[in-house]
Amino acid sequence: MKELLTAAVTRKPADYVEVRVEESVVTDITYRGKDIDNLGQSVRFGGNARALVNGGWGFVSFNSLDALDRKVDQAINQAKLVSSHTSEKSVLAPVPVVVASVPLDVTTDARDVPLARKKEVLDGYNSIILDYGKNVTSSSISYFDHYRKLYFANSEGTYVEQERMDVAGSIIAIATRGADTQQGRAGFGSTRDWNAILGLDKHVLDACDVASQMLDAPPVTGGQYTVVLDPFLAGVFAHEAFGHLSEADNVYENPELQKVMVLGRRFGRPELSIYDSGLDEGARGYLLYDDEGVKTEKTYLIKEGLLVGRLHSRATAGKMRERPTGNARAQDYRYAPIVRMRNTSIEKGQSSFEDMVKDVRLGVYAIQTYGGQTNGEMFTFSAGQGYMIRDGKVAELVRDVNLTGNVFQTLQDIDMVGADFCTHEMAGGCGKADQGPLPTSEWAPHIRIKNVVVGGSR
Repeated sequence: MKELLTAAVTRKPADYVEVRVEESVVTDITYRGKDIDNLGQSVRFGGNARALVNGGWGFVSFNSLDALDRKVDQAINQAKLVSSHTSEKSVLAPVPVVVASVPLDVTTDARDVPLARKKEVLDGYNSIILDYGKNVTSSSISYFDHYRKLYFANSEGTYVEQERMDVAGSIIAIATRGADTQQGRAGFGSTRDWNAILGLDKHVLDACDVASQMLDAPPVTGGQYTVVLDPFLAGVFAHEAFGHLSEADNVYENPELQKVMVLGRRFGRPELSIYDSGLDEGARGYLLYDDEGVKTEKTYLIKEGLLVGRLHSRATAGKMRERPTGNARAQDYRYAPIVRMRNTSIEKGQSSFEDMVKDVRLGVYAIQTYGGQTNGEMFTFSAGQGYMIRDGKVAELVRDVNLTGNVFQTLQDIDMVGADFCTHEMAGGCGKADQGPLPTSEWAPHIRIKNVVVGGSR
């Protein structure tokens, strides 16, 4: 493979050429209630060629290595056509030439586990939910494992082979009473060990408890509160509300955002540090080389409250005259790499959970998330569930906890960061530019935020 790909990108009439090839083995299992919606395994193969000529990019994907030279030439011809309609120049930040092989390093390889065994484990979790009672009426379970072998070569002499495994799943208990439906969920994920799927019985029972109890929980009274986020929701906040704003293509293409995202500007208190890393083994965002063959790293975005970095591909780093960070990622061989997060995390602080709640007269403890959306600097998140904080103690369960705000003001209002940094993995991933879900991770401790607008009943 090395000789074939290297020959295909050598001495071509372009400023830059790369070829990426991907071999995959995928297992998918999904349940809806007692029914299995999908149970299957597949083998996939494909690749792409990408070329840069006078500021224009060309991209061709394929499912066969036959006539690879012709496919590279097609990408070059596309790039020439694009360049005739742009005034930009070809600018790529320089990076070291790399020749590397990254073999699979796992405790238990998902490919070694029979499909029947995978189904047996999931059947057990499904039975816990369906046998629970107490208005828990159905389930929704999804599981996948994905093995990939990636080959990458470029015209600068870089050649990288990488093997990756991704295992993840989501287990949802659904409770209903009349027209009212509530959920509780558990999940898992790993790039190191298929056994992450095992031993989740208590988490599944907890999900059933939450779903059942949420039917009787009152909606939170809307207002402005001091809010404590659990590590799961704090990590999602870091990813969705700030991580996307730190992706350099978003900054480069938005002059107004450039005025805000000025390196060295204070964005939070000294207690707050946020980073994005490809080096956290076991995380679903773990990868040693990105999809441009650039070695990944731990990139601080906010350090002790100051904006100190952003996430780059080689193109955005070159255009902005900053350092590449190894954040060029593609969903699969059908797509060109764009700037994407890896494991976006809030760094460990010094506060205990008890300290966060003890002086709160009336607040909200928000846990997990059903999702959210961002629009520039504005965000809205729906917590999976919440508890009121009354006179320094966690009190009754509440639902319909929707958090809304301006991310820059919210960062300033984070006044406590927990010492209880939590590594956790879930299914799902990140979506951007029609590529998703891309495996990412979001780690964090508890955090406390002043003056959060919480929507609910009035």
